[in-house]
Amino acid sequence: MKLISEAPNSVKIQKMKERVLWQHPSMIEHGIDQTSMVLDDGKQDCPDFSFMVIGDSGTKPHPNFHPQRKIAELMLPHQEECSFVLHTGDVVYVVGSHEYYRQNFIEPYREFLEGGEDTKRITYDRMTFKTPILPVLGNHDYYDVPLISRLVTGSTQVLRRFFQYKNIEIGWYGSGQGNAFARAFLDYLQDIKSRQFLEEHLDTYYTAKTDTGRCLRYLPGFFTRLPNRYYTFRYGGIDFFALDSDTFNTPSPIPDTEEGESDRRELEKRRRDIELEEIEILDARGELNLDNPHDALQLDALNAKLNQIDEVKIDIEKQLNANIGEVIDWEQLNWLKQRLIESWCSEEVRGRVLYFHHPPYVTEASKWKQAQTLAVRHRLRQVFDAVAETLGSQRGKRPVVDLILNGHAHCLEYLQTTDTGHADSHLNCIISGGSGHRPRRHRPEGNELMEKFVSAAGDYESKVADSHLFVGRTGKNLSRVLPYSFVRIDVKSGNPPKFFVRPFVAKWSQETWEDISMQPFEL
Repeated sequence: MKLISEAPNSVKIQKMKERVLWQHPSMIEHGIDQTSMVLDDGKQDCPDFSFMVIGDSGTKPHPNFHPQRKIAELMLPHQEECSFVLHTGDVVYVVGSHEYYRQNFIEPYREFLEGGEDTKRITYDRMTFKTPILPVLGNHDYYDVPLISRLVTGSTQVLRRFFQYKNIEIGWYGSGQGNAFARAFLDYLQDIKSRQFLEEHLDTYYTAKTDTGRCLRYLPGFFTRLPNRYYTFRYGGIDFFALDSDTFNTPSPIPDTEEGESDRRELEKRRRDIELEEIEILDARGELNLDNPHDALQLDALNAKLNQIDEVKIDIEKQLNANIGEVIDWEQLNWLKQRLIESWCSEEVRGRVLYFHHPPYVTEASKWKQAQTLAVRHRLRQVFDAVAETLGSQRGKRPVVDLILNGHAHCLEYLQTTDTGHADSHLNCIISGGSGHRPRRHRPEGNELMEKFVSAAGDYESKVADSHLFVGRTGKNLSRVLPYSFVRIDVKSGNPPKFFVRPFVAKWSQETWEDISMQPFEL
């Protein structure tokens, strides 16, 4: 049975445009840039500032420990010193449903919210942040639930046991094709029915001025809405670019060649194999006695395998169903290209940071060779190459962007790209996807990330990145270690800027928490 579904890119894009009244006549008449905002906290011009990064956090508490809440508690001592928190996606598991926002987001981060001392009074679509939490969409924030799955998973615990489905956060609703995320975080203008009220709203909240026109003014503690699913803001002379990688991670179509047909058969075989493996795991799960501590540990291990199987199945489906007609979000990618060029041409900007969900470079075991990973890498490479060609010698030896932040992989990792022969060379990449959901292991292939290239002289492999830090799941059964994490980044004055990265890790092992001291590093 298919427990989750995902809308086509064209539907995601169109629905999100409708929710923010994309290019509405009032927006055009007032010269409003719907992809920019000003984070107006009175400190946005200070060149020395700090922020935190979390990701893949939005999961429920376990019977005897709550990883997401533990990380939130570790973040609290840094709240006053950090201007904002970047969230790299998967805000609410498993299907981004509004049913789980209170349990999986509002309650864990209550100190970051106005009125957080009484979370029952906060609804998911009326949140106001004391300390800004600025998210991007993850794949789980876009997922939905087919009708038959709603009937099984949304009704009773008895049915769940009968069908032996894993105890995951799937109820009656899905994300509504990203609707819950939009209502939680975006300026949901679609609800404004009167042109007069819309004009008043724009005159109240879209009063900031930038090089691209008027834009939304984000006011911590008062008005904390984002303008769009992808957006940019400038803080301390650094341009931050938030992207929606869910709409440009589609793999390229399998070629209609003999080699392509062989690849398709292999994917279909792999799909059948993992479906059989899933049935075996579900059978084994149904035989466990959860009152037995050893069986409870075994349940956790089986659930981890089931989660990975879900992701593999989705990645295979994306490859098998990719076709020439599938929409790739070139509108967003062209926007990024143009804004990066403009950023480089501005004397006010001294650095650039990108954050989005799917990592282009990663060595976590379940993500490093996914088709989606490679699709994101190649499409960003195209953007960076185009930017570099336009800038010419203007950027000198600096990379196109100073730092890339991602989630999706449930780990903490720091990578640097090598000389790839393209403009994605010598990039600093940090994956902060270990902030709540079950951590994943490092791949056995090691720290050097290789890539296949095609040339006139023949195909060859070349190293494209090195992993310098990886914090993920280790051990098995009673010796398992589950490390959860976030990072604090201190930005220093100067051009180019220095980024001082401070990882924070808490590990759950032997039924107890232990805070792990991590060595800071400078980029």
